[in-house]
Amino acid sequence: MNMFVFSKTVSSASTGDGMPKESSPFINNTDNDKGNLYDGKNMALFEEEMDSNPMVSSLLNKLANYTNLTQGVKEHEEADDDEGPAKTKKPVKSPALGTLIGVYLPCLQNILGVILFLRLTWIVGTAGIMESLAIVVMTCSCTMLTAISMSAIATNGVVPAGGSYYMISRSLGPEFGGAVGLCFYLGTTFAGSMYILGTIEILLTYIVPSAAIFKAEKKEDEAEALLNNMRVYGTCCLTLMSLVVFVGVKYVNKLALVFLACVILSILAIYAGVIKTAFEPPDFPICLLGNRTLQNHNFDQCLKTMEVDNVTVTTKLWSLFCDSPDLNATCNEYFTLNNVTVIQGIPGLTSGVIRDNIWGDYGPNGMLVENKHQVSEPAADTSQDIYMPYVANDITTFFTLLVGIYFPSVTGIMAGSNRSGDLRDAQKSIPIGTIMAIATTTFIYISSVILFGACIEGVVLRDKFGDSVKGNLVIGILAWPSPWVIVIGSFFSCCGAGLQSLTGAPRLLQAIARDGIVPFLQVFGHGKANGEPTWALLLTGGICEIGILIASLDAVAPILSMFFLMCYLFVNLACALQTLLRTPNWRPRFKFYHWALSFLGASLCLSLMFISSWYYALVAMLIAGCIYKYIEYRGAEKEWGDGINGLSLNAARYALIRLEEAPPHTKNWRPQILLLLNLDSDHTVKHPRLLSFCTQLKAGKGLTIVGSVLEGTYMTKEAEVKKAEQNIKSSMTTERTKGFCHVVASSNLRDGFSHLIQTAGLGGMKHNTVLMAWPGTWKQSNDPVSWKNFIETVRETTAAHQALLVAKNVDSFPTNADRLGQGTIDVWWVVHDGGLLMLLPFLLRQHKVWRKCKMRIFTVANMDDNSIQMKKDLQMFLYHLRLDAEVEVVEMHDSDISAFTYEKTLVMEQRSQMLKQMQLSRTEREREIQSITDSSRSSIRRNNQTGATGSGSGPSRELEDTQEDEVANTHHLYPQCPCDCSPSPPLRPTPRGHTYTADAGPDRVHMTWTKDKGQGCVGFSLLFFTVTLVWYRNQSNVRRMHTAVKLNEVVVNKSQGAHLVLLNMPGPPKNRGGDENYMEFLEVLLEGLNRVLLVRGGGREVITIYS
Repeated sequence: MNMFVFSKTVSSASTGDGMPKESSPFINNTDNDKGNLYDGKNMALFEEEMDSNPMVSSLLNKLANYTNLTQGVKEHEEADDDEGPAKTKKPVKSPALGTLIGVYLPCLQNILGVILFLRLTWIVGTAGIMESLAIVVMTCSCTMLTAISMSAIATNGVVPAGGSYYMISRSLGPEFGGAVGLCFYLGTTFAGSMYILGTIEILLTYIVPSAAIFKAEKKEDEAEALLNNMRVYGTCCLTLMSLVVFVGVKYVNKLALVFLACVILSILAIYAGVIKTAFEPPDFPICLLGNRTLQNHNFDQCLKTMEVDNVTVTTKLWSLFCDSPDLNATCNEYFTLNNVTVIQGIPGLTSGVIRDNIWGDYGPNGMLVENKHQVSEPAADTSQDIYMPYVANDITTFFTLLVGIYFPSVTGIMAGSNRSGDLRDAQKSIPIGTIMAIATTTFIYISSVILFGACIEGVVLRDKFGDSVKGNLVIGILAWPSPWVIVIGSFFSCCGAGLQSLTGAPRLLQAIARDGIVPFLQVFGHGKANGEPTWALLLTGGICEIGILIASLDAVAPILSMFFLMCYLFVNLACALQTLLRTPNWRPRFKFYHWALSFLGASLCLSLMFISSWYYALVAMLIAGCIYKYIEYRGAEKEWGDGINGLSLNAARYALIRLEEAPPHTKNWRPQILLLLNLDSDHTVKHPRLLSFCTQLKAGKGLTIVGSVLEGTYMTKEAEVKKAEQNIKSSMTTERTKGFCHVVASSNLRDGFSHLIQTAGLGGMKHNTVLMAWPGTWKQSNDPVSWKNFIETVRETTAAHQALLVAKNVDSFPTNADRLGQGTIDVWWVVHDGGLLMLLPFLLRQHKVWRKCKMRIFTVANMDDNSIQMKKDLQMFLYHLRLDAEVEVVEMHDSDISAFTYEKTLVMEQRSQMLKQMQLSRTEREREIQSITDSSRSSIRRNNQTGATGSGSGPSRELEDTQEDEVANTHHLYPQCPCDCSPSPPLRPTPRGHTYTADAGPDRVHMTWTKDKGQGCVGFSLLFFTVTLVWYRNQSNVRRMHTAVKLNEVVVNKSQGAHLVLLNMPGPPKNRGGDENYMEFLEVLLEGLNRVLLVRGGGREVITIYS
């Protein structure tokens, strides 16, 4: 099928008014058609636009034969002070901690926490040495790269309390900072849960197993009983730790030193034990049944039977697999087929066991821990294995799970930065302390992985809870001089790490709350008189309890891994962004950074998130996204000079440069509006409904620039300009208008609006449409500047090839809260101006205010047009445009120019001439215009008496009354006449083809004047005496008035009840002497209509049928 598209090319010729002359938008156009576009008197109002805007009838005729051708194309620092009464508080003296105590030791303690002592041996046994090294290298590289980026940010200015949150928010903005800061807060809080769970696991599994409240009677119930014990004891431990933190941070620091001493002693004991295994391995026998590892809790000897006084007796192991201690008892099939074997749990550094532990041994939940080198006879029935005392996997193991479980062991790198408010010199302490702590712990982890694999038997490594070594901590049996050194050391390590988390997390939440970016968190910004975050600590304890109720350390670890990884990801992005943008304020003292390292760290963080758990990663991103959108929607606006703002500026510059390369395609055209506002004496918006209409038209899309002009110089009007801008922005917020505001000071309003039209916007992001209100008081104003400015603005937009929208009676337009019911938006398509008339109703109906309105399109046909064919063509055209609208063709017959039209034109001309000749008082003007009105009424009566076929007929009398009312309205609407003069005898129009005559008979008008005016009216007497009636009949003003009157009658008849009427706006006359007449024509054209939008195209096609 043929496709339509409007295109318009500008020819090199120009018209007399300096406007570029444009050819028709149709391919099969001929210049011979131009002379026929405005034949007749009906469309005389638009005749000067015949070169650019064809009649709709001509347009539809050409559309039928159209050919298919393609178309070418402040501050956190200030916010902390804005707490009202808090300003009177005395400043709290900082503890002033140094690098060692303030950063290095907290990081070291958090890193060397629960995972090292409780899970690292299990990870090495399950993943093997090689894959365990890969896990350690990946995670430690991630944290080291993050620490480098964090050091650069931390040394780029003062870092107050809030540490990582402050660095991210000031680098990436409040939305990213708040989202990532809250995620990091949640991660730190869940880390506290993990450390507390580790503490309780050590307590109940390795120190005092008898303290368990819930005890399992069956083997399959042991896991559930352990979880319940963890919940009870974990809650008690959390309460105790919260009380310690509540006392004060200095006590936490003192306790941390004690705990850290235990950690260091434990690590030294491990290394000492490793060295001792080289020449004297410890004796920890492991009992195997076949190749299966047995839980060594309920038996002392790894034997089925033994000789006692030459009598073979069964052992405790026998009773675990058989139904009685008798030798002829029925035993488990696998027990019967296989023998028991004893191997050493720690064969030693020189045993060569490292070869067996190079690669991993993953398996499902319930898989038995087996030694592959032992001989085993499989049993036919394995259904009872779960009830036997075998060592088995408690969870399904795979590489990515181990990454998620292990990663929390390296998440302590922020422990120092979280407490940056307590540091004496945060810029110096954070980089040095953090990087040294990461380097130290990386060495410990890598060496531990290798040494564990080289010293400990694989089945013992895979025994998570040490069941095969009589319930000892696996890493403890390696230590020297006693396993209790490791047990006690790991216990205090977990306690200390938990205290550090419960200290840092509330302070982080307090920093976020004090920034005010998340409104509902502001209550957590307050605390005790010494600054301790009491309410934040309470919330932290509540969230921490959630992790404790989960009760499984292996389930909690991946959760906090996601939150930490997301935080590290954005720290790296912040550093890379600041480095690449080269912002002037980016001058970190730490020099050993590079944007490539930051991007590598960010990529590694993102990879680890999805490696660990893709669904946890998606959930964490969803939470961060929700927080981001909430802060964006409800949070306080902050300008922190962040990198996202700089990135936006660079992206905007790039986009603007690209936009300027070519004008937008017709398919992408939308009104980019320059809204010209008038302000009252208080510099407030005079017509706020204009902003509402702009919002409804734009629906948040495209460009909106709201401009206004103040008379005067900027030097004298600077304060008023700023006040006006604030008032306009406030009104824009109230009316939900998204855009920019620009108020200029100019010597006069005309030049100011002209400058706005010429210069508003930037590059390719410029307006293409001007929206303004109709000057409703132009008649009442003694100063003609108001309507002259309006007409000059119309000319300016035409010269700039911009569309113009003029809203009449704008104060009656609906607000954004209104919902218009069933009604219509009527489009009167008189001349084609690029399709803007049809596009605007479609855009309006996208808004909920106008959604229920239907669209009607009216077009005007002359006598020689085929109305039926026009309607069919228009319906087909709308179908191709995908627009739903009712179509109606209105016929305007050629008719005689009525007496009323002559009289209205004469009044307009007389008023115009008299106002130009002299200035009289208001009383004199009223008397003069009353005289003219009386004579007009008399002329109308005489014309109706001579022209009517039946004297006193009803229609004739109604016409006479209507015309007299129009003349009376004219008297009240127009400015007052300056002279008390009237034509005498009254003028009387004669039938068509004859000259005007007066009662006295001559063809010229004789004026009489009141005697008391003296010489003041002599000029007018001479002026009007020379005006002939023949000249009045033939002049263009009469034909234009005829068009306005006839078209107004049709529009009022069809669209008086419409919610909105859109109408082509005629262009102003090229001869500036007739400007006041132009305003009269428009006033007559719009008379009797409530909401009207005059539309004038910008000289290009804005709608197409192409997809």
